[in-house]
Amino acid sequence: MMAAPEDESSAHSQSSSAATAAPTPPSSVGDHYLAKCVLPPSVVLQVAYGYFRSSSSRDVVFGKETCLELVVIGEDGVVESVCEQNVFGTIKDLAVIPRSKMGKDLLAVLSDSGKLSFLSFSNEMHRFSPIQHVQLSSPGNSRTQLGRMLTVDSRQVFYLTMIFGLFLAVSAYHDRFALFSLSSSSMADIIHERIFYPSEDGGKTSSVQELSGTIWSMCFISKGFNESKGYDPVLAIVLNRKGSLLNELVLFRWNIKEESICLISEYVEAGALAHSIVEVPHSSGFAFLLRIGDALLMDLRDPQNPCCLVRTSLDLVPPASLVEEHFVEESCRVQDGDDEGLSNVAASALLKLSDWDPMFIDTESDIGKLSSNHVSSWTWEPDHNYNPRMIICLDDGEFFVFELIYEDDGVKINISECLYKGLPCKEILWVEGGFLATFAEMADGTVFKLGKEKLHWMNSIQNIAPILDFSVVDDQNEKRDQMFACCGVTPEGSLRIIRSGVNVEKLLKTAPVYQGITGTWTVKIKLPDVYHSFLVLSFVEETRVLSVGLSFKDVTDSVGFQPDVCTLACGLVADGLLVQIHQDAVRLCMANMDGSSPFVSSWFPENVSISLGAVAEDLIVVSTSNPCFLSVLGVRSVSSHCCEIYEIQRVELQYEVSCISIPQKSIGKKRCKAAIPSGVERGYTFLIGTHKPSVEVLSFSEEDGGGLRVLASGMVSLTNTMGTAIRGCIPQDVRLVLVDQIYVLSGLRNGMLLRFEWPHSHCKEEMDIVVGERDSLPINLVLIATRRIGITPVFLVPFSDSLDSDIIALSDRPWLLHTARQSLSYTSISFQASTHATPVCSSECPQGILFVAENSLHLVEMVHSKRLNAQKFHLGGTPRKIIYHSESKLLIVMRTDLCDAGTSDICCVDPLSGSVLSSYKLKPGETGKSMELVRVRNEQVIVVGTSLSSGPAILPSGEAESTKGRILILCLVHTQNSDSGSMTICSKDGLSSQRTSPFRDEQLSSSSLCSSPDDNSYDDDIKLDEAETWHLKLASATTWPGMVLAICPYLDRFFLASAGNAFYVCGFPNDSPDKMKRFAVGRTRFMITSLRTYLTRIVVGDCRDGVLFYSYHEDVKKLHQVYCDPEQRLVADCFLMDVNSVAVSDRKGSIAILSCKDHSDFEYSNPESNLNLNCAYHMGEVAMAIKKGGSIYKLPAGDVLRSYGLSKSTDADDDTIIAGTLLGSIFVFAPISREEYELLEAVQAKLVVHPLTAPVLGNDHKEFRGRENPSQATKILDGDMLAQFLELTNRQQESVLSTPQPSPSSLKACPKQRTSPPLMLHQVVQLLERVHYALH
Repeated sequence: MMAAPEDESSAHSQSSSAATAAPTPPSSVGDHYLAKCVLPPSVVLQVAYGYFRSSSSRDVVFGKETCLELVVIGEDGVVESVCEQNVFGTIKDLAVIPRSKMGKDLLAVLSDSGKLSFLSFSNEMHRFSPIQHVQLSSPGNSRTQLGRMLTVDSRQVFYLTMIFGLFLAVSAYHDRFALFSLSSSSMADIIHERIFYPSEDGGKTSSVQELSGTIWSMCFISKGFNESKGYDPVLAIVLNRKGSLLNELVLFRWNIKEESICLISEYVEAGALAHSIVEVPHSSGFAFLLRIGDALLMDLRDPQNPCCLVRTSLDLVPPASLVEEHFVEESCRVQDGDDEGLSNVAASALLKLSDWDPMFIDTESDIGKLSSNHVSSWTWEPDHNYNPRMIICLDDGEFFVFELIYEDDGVKINISECLYKGLPCKEILWVEGGFLATFAEMADGTVFKLGKEKLHWMNSIQNIAPILDFSVVDDQNEKRDQMFACCGVTPEGSLRIIRSGVNVEKLLKTAPVYQGITGTWTVKIKLPDVYHSFLVLSFVEETRVLSVGLSFKDVTDSVGFQPDVCTLACGLVADGLLVQIHQDAVRLCMANMDGSSPFVSSWFPENVSISLGAVAEDLIVVSTSNPCFLSVLGVRSVSSHCCEIYEIQRVELQYEVSCISIPQKSIGKKRCKAAIPSGVERGYTFLIGTHKPSVEVLSFSEEDGGGLRVLASGMVSLTNTMGTAIRGCIPQDVRLVLVDQIYVLSGLRNGMLLRFEWPHSHCKEEMDIVVGERDSLPINLVLIATRRIGITPVFLVPFSDSLDSDIIALSDRPWLLHTARQSLSYTSISFQASTHATPVCSSECPQGILFVAENSLHLVEMVHSKRLNAQKFHLGGTPRKIIYHSESKLLIVMRTDLCDAGTSDICCVDPLSGSVLSSYKLKPGETGKSMELVRVRNEQVIVVGTSLSSGPAILPSGEAESTKGRILILCLVHTQNSDSGSMTICSKDGLSSQRTSPFRDEQLSSSSLCSSPDDNSYDDDIKLDEAETWHLKLASATTWPGMVLAICPYLDRFFLASAGNAFYVCGFPNDSPDKMKRFAVGRTRFMITSLRTYLTRIVVGDCRDGVLFYSYHEDVKKLHQVYCDPEQRLVADCFLMDVNSVAVSDRKGSIAILSCKDHSDFEYSNPESNLNLNCAYHMGEVAMAIKKGGSIYKLPAGDVLRSYGLSKSTDADDDTIIAGTLLGSIFVFAPISREEYELLEAVQAKLVVHPLTAPVLGNDHKEFRGRENPSQATKILDGDMLAQFLELTNRQQESVLSTPQPSPSSLKACPKQRTSPPLMLHQVVQLLERVHYALH
């Protein structure tokens, strides 16, 4: 593998200095990493529709290759995610298994585990859990083993009082299938009977030659109920026999009594190619045979004599005559071949798993566009038994409805006019309410509403796949990084701005004039009101009341609040009656918005100051600190227009109160399935936190002299791993939550979050109010989970008054608490650290949240409709490369496959609006391949590599195709004249309109106005002046001896450029971009796909030989190869982490880190002394772009979270790796210390075998994550597996840690390995909290 260096420069370098001396190599990066998928895949490959959560909740499941997502489609067409879970494997197919009318449906899944898995949704765990695994084959993706395709008998399970079992079929790619009968009663053993074809033991089945070929499609053919006795299922298969040009329809019968499978009949009709067989539901024997150009309605009621009833031509259907508001013309196509193989083969491999030969990933597809239309996807109308209807999508993006009409003289098919024309879809799903969910390939999906004559666009289903390139840029406004990613392909190519956490739509921001805010509240004027009427802002010595509406006006005087005091709490106690609590009094106000003076009445404590308070319907609670009293106050009517506050009861407390919370809605009025503890439902329930420290649940009732009593109490006693008490465990806030169960949340002053629950013996599971005897002693609450979410006090802000609403937790960053989950589940909110927050509900902003941050008020809206926090700018074409230009604050994007004749260009994009400000078009027939910024003297130029051929870049052998390319040097010129002739100004379509400002009277800074959810990405003073423009200017162009797939800057005066299997060291002799010179050349055996540098070190990514290290000696102008990859590797991308270590992603879905074995002589060592594989990780997804993560891996200030004694290198941020995949995922690889690795490795070994957390599809976790890598390589820890530990309760966590080691084989292999100490729960939780904090 030695390089063949050449000197292509006859002149000596102007520099007389010798070659760069071999520097002392720094220490190599560590072997210990943790991988976390921070953004799950967005591409939807399979869909299923069923009753998964309950018999009354119909949900949709998305199969996304490496994860499952359960969603619901709301009445407004918004797709809202319920849960998303990693499967630690690869999904091949899935289907719904209907169980019973009173039970839940199951999900059957095929995966690369070689198993057929039956999953049930666990409401307790809030995810799918396995019921049973059936081993079909060995793990992997073999074509000849079972596990490729899945179909379920769609017969009705119930008929009168009879229950009939279901049947299920599984096929391989070739020659094999299996049939299963499913038990309708037993959950322990779902499989009742099974049979394989051909028989594994050579039994009664027919010869294998009867099924010799590729299975394209299959379905069951149902019979009527009158034939249910002795029912033998019939399976129809579309088969392509070896050597045949046409596909056959083959029918098999499973004779259950004789335990055999026999071939019944074969059907083939000359002409079109059949590709799919689709059963007509509720028809007992009819099915559509879909072919290229037509669809045949088959009568299979007599399986021995199949016949065609109706032939429907797909070519004669009238073309679409309507254009929707989101219509996309398919006026251009992706080129068939490219360097990265994304157009056809590699992208298909991404979307359709198979055991494809990876050596052929860059070949050009020989399948062109078919001349006749064919059905690409279809879906049946749900629960429509009479005259079934099917929506089909053709390969040209046209949608039609097929309706079967059963008449006395036969069956007829009515075909609608074209309902819509858009992109062709791979999957479509018809759901209740007349909604149609469609999923295009490498583009956003869509939710339509079915009208009488057309489909109406309702909403988008975001899909950012594939991510072809990205750039991570620090967002100064948010104090966090954001990613600009090249996503999708033509005609739906787009630029996405991806941020971590839950997406918020930033509506408005005030000037930073609100110093010293101590509290914020929103208040209604009447209890039944939907919208808030007032916003109350409390300052250190002032209170302001603003009206909520089209504008926020100061109405403090009209409301009656005392303006010169600091408000401790406020709220609505009755219709029209507002309460303000401050240090000296409790003030009752009857607001008069007509301008007259409001009625005011006050209650004063006796010689003591109020420290805390809370207000709810008919109840006021206040506390004092010295002495410690708790007072319950009420409101009574004195006259028709006069009310007063009176003290109902006062109790003295042993400890000072730290917080008070009153549920705004009575628990007794809430009907739910939750177990309600005795006493909670009576009277008024409220919660307090004390300095004991503890949380207390109290009840107050005036009936029967009940008074005030403590229902339950939970002690806050936390210790660290050393056994000492944790400081600062005083409750800062406390809330009562009632979802499927009732529990208490408490935020502490030290940044911790706690969850308490009632012991099960004190909960009565009844649908309505629990009536029982009152216990004399308070119940001891059970501490279920503890989490550290920051280092500052935790405030809890519910989204609404509902007891089951999600909660915002404010600490040193805002978090979203998912109240419906067990334990404590929280996600970061994509917003800056805030001191206060309150929900704001108005007609203009029904889901608003007002944050107080950096002395400004920020009105945002939680965007539940966005499953991904990714803002989209449509660019057209296929964006391939992206660079952030810091000087101009612009994005430089390379686009290919533009709709005007498939050309390429380089364009400048405004990151605030997505507008294309300037572009430089390449020559017709020239395709952009690579792009980098290179420094020339004190300026930066853009070096672009192209191909002058539209053919494939790489031959099947891995060698470079003989073709030519060009190197272009572009300058980004800054001018004051916007009329520059060389600049092309392009309009930007589809920008969101600005929202009406409800802060009209608050003098908002104009820069805070946002035109889309996540604009305002930079400091307010960074704006594109209309008088200033940037445009691209060509400085020079050089024809290159090969296709230029890779370019990389080198040192401060060179750059590297590839040409086929060669790469050149180039520079600018006169420090001028007008003239470029090649100084040296190196060669590899196969096509070069990537080039990266670190100081003097060069790494070359070869499409077959992996990565190779080179050094350049400037004095002799020679390149020397110094190290090479120990394995053949299909390099997708790589980068040098230091001079000795490289991170590389391959096209088989793995990430590896390699380094030099011996650093002592590394500059001149033998290249055959291969690189050492430090660690590896199989993602199951191909990452075409990997880069250093910079400050992605962040810790809180002071890093209190590592107080347990473990440490992390201060330089670890530089070693963080971030990867974007073809499925739309984003992975972060975070370095950890050896001690952390050993601790978490032991935890992971227990999680992968524990029933609650083991891979849901039955994969061998070690085999999956180690796939395609040597077994002796150090494994990168799976952060997604470890993250499940935080989702468990304390008791479940202890159960996991007490799990015995799965096997002593690893200890036998390493007899010298020391025995690990017992795992401490606190230590594990604190370390995982730190990781969770850093990666969110």
